[in-house]
Amino acid sequence: MESSELLGTRLRLLLDLLDDGVTALYPSLGLEGFRPRFTPILRQLAAEGPASIRDLARAIGVTHSAASQTVAQMAKEELVTLSPGADARQRIVRLTSRAEALLPALDREWAATSAAAAELDAELPYPLSRLVDEALEALRRRPMRDRISESARRL
Repeated sequence: MESSELLGTRLRLLLDLLDDGVTALYPSLGLEGFRPRFTPILRQLAAEGPASIRDLARAIGVTHSAASQTVAQMAKEELVTLSPGADARQRIVRLTSRAEALLPALDREWAATSAAAAELDAELPYPLSRLVDEALEALRRRPMRDRISESARRL
């Protein structure tokens, strides 16, 4: 089997290894139960204040569904609260005092993780961060479903 055939599996493994490394440090920082996927939303809310889920999704570059699921998990952990927005479909997300108390530890973790990511990039023949950015751009230009459809027609 060619490595390209396992691309999705290998990408999930890579993401798991990255997330697991960060998650393993959280208890030592007093962040038990915290998940890496919470960080972009928490940092966005800390920087910009309350926001709708749609605005959060747009700001951090994920789908509305992904942001909504993460916000729901964060609400269960009492990191955010939700309140009605301007219309019945909109919900506004706000940090709780518990989340605000975690910000200094998260800032330290973010700085350390960024430095470690730069080290990883330096070890590779081609920076992973640049490769990911270029892959995302290529898929924005021509989505994977289009690529698969074209390949299927040629088979």
